[in-house]
Amino acid sequence: MVEVKLTAVAGASVERDERTYTDNLSAHGARVHSTTPWQLGEQAEVTPVRGEPSLRGEVVYCQKAGNERFFVGLKFRDGHNSWSIFERFNGPVIVNAF
Repeated sequence: MVEVKLTAVAGASVERDERTYTDNLSAHGARVHSTTPWQLGEQAEVTPVRGEPSLRGEVVYCQKAGNERFFVGLKFRDGHNSWSIFERFNGPVIVNAF
């Protein structure tokens, strides 16, 4: 679990910016808690609050998880993921381009 800032990328239909946390995290994507529903295909930036670089992802699902709580599945864009949590367990992670 990583505490993050979840922000809609400029041009989104609804402006979003919230401090939240990941429920599940991998080199390819994340499941993030949100207080608002997200639409498939929307773009979001996930930034750890402890000074790690932002990662941009595409919403691949949004599940209702109770009153005003949602699980948002993000698929990260291709590139290098340098979050320290990955380096501790696996060394630097490179997300392969397809």
